[in-house]
Amino acid sequence: MVKAEGLSKTYTHTWAVDHLSFTVGKGEVYGLLGPNGAGKTTTLRMLATLLRPSAGTAAVAGYDIRQQPLEVRRNLGIVNGGMQVYERLTGREVLQFFAGFYGIEGRRFRERLEWVSALLGMDRVLDKLVREMSTGMRQKIVIARAILHQPPVLLLDEATAGLDVFARRALLDFVLQYRGLGHALIYSTHVMSEAEEVCDRVGFMHGGKLVYEGSKAEALALGQGSLERAFIRRLEGGA
Repeated sequence: MVKAEGLSKTYTHTWAVDHLSFTVGKGEVYGLLGPNGAGKTTTLRMLATLLRPSAGTAAVAGYDIRQQPLEVRRNLGIVNGGMQVYERLTGREVLQFFAGFYGIEGRRFRERLEWVSALLGMDRVLDKLVREMSTGMRQKIVIARAILHQPPVLLLDEATAGLDVFARRALLDFVLQYRGLGHALIYSTHVMSEAEEVCDRVGFMHGGKLVYEGSKAEALALGQGSLERAFIRRLEGGA
């Protein structure tokens, strides 16, 4: 569902992302892991067609990010940490507004709203004003607007940033639910413990490069049960 080939981005002779290649299949959560500044967000922005690669390319749901950006966006959802929603609207109104971008209206919108409400447990959220919502409730709206069009690929970029323990737990549970529907997810974070919970495979990024890739089990074995130790060991040159 995602295939990156030599994906690169340079700024004034500095490689923010340096010839990155990886794949993500259906029903898989791929953890793109590394510290802040490693190039994770730049990578996701290129996959989302928000940034044009300096070299290489990628396909999302079979569509080339360079040649078919609109089709890529139709098959993609994005959840970023700290995403905002319109405070003067109700949850239902926010979702109806964003559904319009995908031509989801009338009965089709009501069916999608029922689906996403059941998936995320949003009954108490839909008719509440956003400004009256808790952090967890707002995050449910952010997730719901990202998946209303049922994208086969979902990108999550530091999606738990700023969340309390309840909202964080709800998001991690959602990741597993959405994977269970057969979709592909890229979970980008510097919090290795979260990746241990939800990821099937992981790629370690540092200095714009993919320095390690393997199954979660392989990475945990490398780090003696810890992805954080595995990351540090790989950078130190451990086998």
